[in-house]
Amino acid sequence: MENRISALRRARRITQEELGRAVGVTRQTIISLENGKCSASLQLAHRIARYFGLTIEEVFLFEEE
Repeated sequence: MENRISALRRARRITQEELGRAVGVTRQTIISLENGKCSASLQLAHRIARYFGLTIEEVFLFEEE
């Protein structure tokens, strides 16, 4: 699953550390999400989307199989 976290974060000029703190995870988790090495739980996806004022679908790009 792809996501726009990195682009959204850079647009707001915040660090991975700052985003992690805001949504309750570590900087390493944000790095893994941005690099596609892990997927966000529904709860984390909701917190990230809410932080950016977007819907989950606007942040996380689901590919149809």
